[in-house]
Amino acid sequence: MRQEERTVHFDVTLQIEAYRFVGIMQKFPNHFHEYYVIGFIESGQRRLSCKNKEYEIGTGDLIFFNPYDNHACESINNETLDYRCLNIKPEVMRKVTKEITGQDYLPSFVSPVSYRSEHANLLHNLHQMVMDEISDLEKEETFYFLIQQLIEEYAVAKEDTQIVTKHEIEKVCRFLETHYAEDIGLEDLATVANMNKYSLLRSFTRYLGITPYRYLQTVRINEAKDRLEQGMKPLDVAMETGFIDQSHFSHIFKEFIGLTPGQYRDIFIHKSTSSS
Repeated sequence: MRQEERTVHFDVTLQIEAYRFVGIMQKFPNHFHEYYVIGFIESGQRRLSCKNKEYEIGTGDLIFFNPYDNHACESINNETLDYRCLNIKPEVMRKVTKEITGQDYLPSFVSPVSYRSEHANLLHNLHQMVMDEISDLEKEETFYFLIQQLIEEYAVAKEDTQIVTKHEIEKVCRFLETHYAEDIGLEDLATVANMNKYSLLRSFTRYLGITPYRYLQTVRINEAKDRLEQGMKPLDVAMETGFIDQSHFSHIFKEFIGLTPGQYRDIFIHKSTSSS
């Protein structure tokens, strides 16, 4: 079996992350991101679950995750995965979308999969330029042309398709996002929602496609990423974001992100050193 490779670069000009995974077998649990993920399969097959629908994806397929789209994936037939993706924060996507369309909105990708997409080659070229840390006009042009084509073919305005989440579930989400560093029990969430425990679990999972505990873990991981990007030590980050200990934090972080906290932190330390 090939040696796993996991590489991440942050592009300062475009303000996006580029991930590349080579030869990985890892199963990713049901989770979500606060940012857009646009990626493609270079090699391998995966069983993908996104917003409670199942897909089988393979070489040449494009993947789209809107912010907060819950998703999980695992290998098919024990095949290793070669995968590239770009992570784009909502504020960056909104700015770029406005420049492209002249309208101020967030695009929403209708389907998480485009099979054997003709846009995979352009995405590959842009991704490689980011990984090679190229800083020139071609990279920026490629980025804008790619986003334009993806929006026109695969997306609609988010405001037109957004389903209003029940007020009670929104209150629980806000509570988790505010109190993520605390020891939270199901009774606490049921009180916030004014429901019994089972009704809360059923309603929360139905509307978001993810359990309250998994939502809390994702919030904690996102908070941890912000602190690691600022150069904080993994142990301190673990204590500040509600994890039991550093070992538990490292296990969950790698399960979600595919990198250890130390590996993720080193990316931004390297960037800071290179730019100084």
